Amino acid sequence: MNQTTQLNPGLKKPQAPTKQNIGYWRQYGVFYIMMAPALLVLLLNNYLPMVGSIIAFKNVNYSTGIWDSPWVGWQNFNYLFSTTDSWNITRNTILYNVVFIILNLIVGVAFALMFNAMRSRRAAKIHQTIMFLPYFLSWVVITYLVFGFLSPEIGLMNKTILPMFGVTEEIDWYSDPTWWPLILPLVNTWKGIGYYAVLYLAAIIGIDQEYYEAATLDGASKWRQVFSITIPLIRPVIIVLTMLQIGRIFYADFGLFYQVTRNAGALYDTTLVIDTYVFQTLRVTGDFGMAAAAGLYQAVVGFVLIFVSNLIIRRISKEDALF
Repeated sequence: MNQTTQLNPGLKKPQAPTKQNIGYWRQYGVFYIMMAPALLVLLLNNYLPMVGSIIAFKNVNYSTGIWDSPWVGWQNFNYLFSTTDSWNITRNTILYNVVFIILNLIVGVAFALMFNAMRSRRAAKIHQTIMFLPYFLSWVVITYLVFGFLSPEIGLMNKTILPMFGVTEEIDWYSDPTWWPLILPLVNTWKGIGYYAVLYLAAIIGIDQEYYEAATLDGASKWRQVFSITIPLIRPVIIVLTMLQIGRIFYADFGLFYQVTRNAGALYDTTLVIDTYVFQTLRVTGDFGMAAAAGLYQAVVGFVLIFVSNLIIRRISKEDALF
């Protein structure tokens, strides 16, 4: 016992690393080393930029810099809710995303089931590749494809498709907002459904075939196997993908709502969302504080929604919750 311990009997001696701790790091240390580059990228790319969120509470003055710009509190946030368009853009953002989530789930699972049911693996892979192709197309390309269908002068809808059904009156699609609540979900589903179908298909392929063999011996039909085996066993994947989309329910795909609609002012009643509204306001006023406030507002709401939806799932089925 040294002199320090004698003077302070309550002071514990430093303990040497135990064999258990040394064994733990020998066994799992290599995994921490493998994670280090990804954690570093995550820190630099995702968490360090969060410091810039202070712009949402400042009146940015470029001559003095961000740090020395005056604080304005919640003034930038008030701008989002004090305008006459606040209810319209919030309604459009939420309703469109709800429709997108439902379509991605139902149509994605349906196509995954059809791919899995195809007897020819070669044909199934060809179909998957064809469906996956639109996912890699930019919104600029898709904008011109949609314009080729909806152009009032040369579009296939007015010149070919509608006359086939006896409709002779041409529709100015980019001046009539009535049709866009249907057009936008169709375009979004067409572009992204291959991605979701492949994810659900991967989950279905991972199901043990013994379940289906036992069900077949019991006389279960294909539909019965789908609803009693396939859907319950891929439920964790469905929940994870749905929760990820719920977390971004206050975000809107800028390319879809700005480029595909060609930013037509006549369509704003049904196509203006938070992202496009903020961009247009930023382009006119140059107020980065308001734009940062909108982004922070969307992120916080998405973060809360993830926790709330996970809490609900945890109450229903604890095993399917993320945390």
